[in-house]
Amino acid sequence: MTGHIHPIPLAIARISEIFSSMGFHTVDGPELEDEWHNFDALNVPKDHPARDMQDTFWIKGKEGVDKHGDKTGYVLRTHTSNMQIRTMEKWVTEGREFPLAICCPGKVFRNEATDATHEAQFHQIEMLYVGKDASLSMMIGVIEKFFSQFFGSNLVVRLRSSYFPFVEPGNEVDMQCFKCKGEGCNICKQTGWIEIGGAGMVHPKVLE
Repeated sequence: MTGHIHPIPLAIARISEIFSSMGFHTVDGPELEDEWHNFDALNVPKDHPARDMQDTFWIKGKEGVDKHGDKTGYVLRTHTSNMQIRTMEKWVTEGREFPLAICCPGKVFRNEATDATHEAQFHQIEMLYVGKDASLSMMIGVIEKFFSQFFGSNLVVRLRSSYFPFVEPGNEVDMQCFKCKGEGCNICKQTGWIEIGGAGMVHPKVLE
């Protein structure tokens, strides 16, 4: 019998390869995460809607104590951003030199109804760069290079102002449609652009 590798691990391997060529290390981390790493350390307020049962899978009967001695609940991680905190903690504890550059592909979980563009369990890719030379122009360059290599043609990205608690400034990122190259087609709904995620400069409170 013959078989094939599933498209998701194939895509993850290709993603890691591209980021490795730019100096990023691929990291992995827990899918069952404490509230502090998933929310608090990422500057997500206690009353933020993302903490509600409508968005988050909370694990009943599992509680712990965070690094500050406060009670903390556990969730199925809602994003791979927990690895920003875990990696920076490890970097500082081990006395490593900056800059730090990582990518983290992995499964995330949201308490959402399934439709054509939503799922209760899906994959994300997280990138983090911490260094004195970090800038929005560098971020744009990294994103453009990644998608151009991943899709095999030169693609342009654009930023739209948005809000995420763990970045400042925050941006939505759109990629030029890889099929029509901006002309408009069924994939990009005739706009020429595809929304691909959020980005921004790490918030000072997260670095603290």
